[in-house]
Amino acid sequence: MRECTHLDQIRDVTPMTEGCEECVRDGEPVWFHLRLCLTCGHVGCCDSSPGKHASAHFQSTGHPIVKSFEPGENWRWCLVDDALLL
Repeated sequence: MRECTHLDQIRDVTPMTEGCEECVRDGEPVWFHLRLCLTCGHVGCCDSSPGKHASAHFQSTGHPIVKSFEPGENWRWCLVDDALLL
């Protein structure tokens, strides 16, 4: 298993929205799973969703670690190191 080298970028964040920020803004609440950016609190939809807004947020900001924003899920993922953080 790969190790994450970006743990220092995890912050105590408050989610900016309850759903995908871009989908809600654009009136397109069609997403499958949500991801919470642990650097700034952005909520975006996963790559299985049409908008892929969590990945777009990573590409535009470089914020490396997301957490599942789904009820009952408690995992984190480093997008840079391609590593699961439990």
